[in-house]
Amino acid sequence: MVLLKNIIGRSAVSLTSHVKGPSPACSCFLYRNVETTQHITSRTSSRLVEVGKLQVPKLQGKYESGQLFLHEIFGYRGVILFPWVAKVYDRDDTKALSYPSGRHGKDVVGKTHTYYQTLMDSRDSADINTQTESVTFLGSPDSGEKLCSIPGLDYVSHENIVPYMTSDQNPIQNDLFEKFFIYDKDSDPAWIAEDTLRSWQRLNHPWLELSEVHRQTTNNIRVTVTPFYMGNREAHSSRVYWWRYIVRIENLGKETVQLRERHWRIFSLSGTLETVRGRGVVGKEPVLSSQQPAFQYSSVLSLQAPSGHMWGVFKMEKEDGSTFECKIPPCSLESKVDE
Repeated sequence: MVLLKNIIGRSAVSLTSHVKGPSPACSCFLYRNVETTQHITSRTSSRLVEVGKLQVPKLQGKYESGQLFLHEIFGYRGVILFPWVAKVYDRDDTKALSYPSGRHGKDVVGKTHTYYQTLMDSRDSADINTQTESVTFLGSPDSGEKLCSIPGLDYVSHENIVPYMTSDQNPIQNDLFEKFFIYDKDSDPAWIAEDTLRSWQRLNHPWLELSEVHRQTTNNIRVTVTPFYMGNREAHSSRVYWWRYIVRIENLGKETVQLRERHWRIFSLSGTLETVRGRGVVGKEPVLSSQQPAFQYSSVLSLQAPSGHMWGVFKMEKEDGSTFECKIPPCSLESKVDE
């Protein structure tokens, strides 16, 4: 038997398993912060809490709606809403590179891969190194809202799903969980999608759809960018097109680094080239170490044209004070016909 731990901030996933992989009889745990009160004072401590029994990960096929899982990298509890099939453009895959073309060197051939729309347990949101509001979209013109957010949604790659089961009939704490699923002890998984989930999926499909994923590794730092088209709006007698994008930065090595600066270039089909420089990302300068190997955030951008592309670099600092540039993979920004 071996004990595997993936510690993300103050939380961790502990998987007790055989060397060849987990079996359904194995337990999975999370480090949880527990507030205790002694007389007048209170303090916070951490302890392992069992969340369920591991299931054998699927090497083929897809997970069903209602499947409970632990995120392999960020360590939070979640439930699968529905799958997406995306094209992954991996610049680390030499077999996927074709002949040189364009300003960015070699073109990359996309490979299809399964991702999942997931719902995160709100109890774990404070203990993970990622934003919990990754889904942003344009509100209806009549609503008066320019941007809306849905908390607790994420997109998870198939290989990052660690499936588990539990007898707890309230396994995920999220306002949407009880609206989307109903418990059936004789079903596998035991949580069955309600009609409200399917209706919600159809209604929100335009800004939820995951179609492209771009990634590239520099000096053991892998950057993954996922762009989403959100729609367009009329502004000052011109049409403005909006995208949101999710960026994940992962430290695949053993050396601790810190993200210090960002440098983006955004090209629009209208002929404009915008340069964005600044300290950190979303007001943070995350440290990526063996204990906290990944950071994820989301942002939005707009163009005066229906298409364009973006690319750039992150400036990373090592513990000895030296720095290096980590490439942000080029991403195409393509609009869709508004429904």
